[in-house]
Amino acid sequence: MVCIPLTQRHRTARRRWVAEHRDWEQHDWSQVLFTDKSRYSLECDTRRVLVWRDRGTQNNPAFVRERSQYRRAGWMVWSGISIGGRTDLHMIRNGTFTGRRYADEILRLHVIPYAGAIGDSFVFQDDNTRPNRARLVENMLEAETIQRMELPACSPDLNSIEHVWDMLRRRIASRPRPPATARDFYM
Repeated sequence: MVCIPLTQRHRTARRRWVAEHRDWEQHDWSQVLFTDKSRYSLECDTRRVLVWRDRGTQNNPAFVRERSQYRRAGWMVWSGISIGGRTDLHMIRNGTFTGRRYADEILRLHVIPYAGAIGDSFVFQDDNTRPNRARLVENMLEAETIQRMELPACSPDLNSIEHVWDMLRRRIASRPRPPATARDFYM
């Protein structure tokens, strides 16, 4: 796990966001599609020591695993979840992920149809990465009258899809053999 230190500005923004949403009820949250991208490597690409442990076990050496730098490719995937459903898992293939690709591969194929199913009260949540904030993306969302939920910077823990990514990583890690192809990844 990587700990990102929060500045006072980050803490203030997080408190403001929580205060704005503190009175939301299930109906309000059911209108939100939480989305994110995540990279899955065949091997660890950080050279960090990863510690997976149960609460209260401290830094027991039995839970420490060192991994080597990765030498093989991985996959970047995107998905969205809400209280009432989910989008398909979208594999982001070859090349740089730009605002144009985000608009064409994610918004057109997944978000706009999902928004149509929810209706006028639909709220779209994505992160603050550069492709997601490209002018053409902003224009497309405005043209589709899709309201965006802004999350404060350095706050992935406020996005519920992070729990899905964690579960998926654990399932992949528990396989006897890591996936070698995109098809293996989905199995």
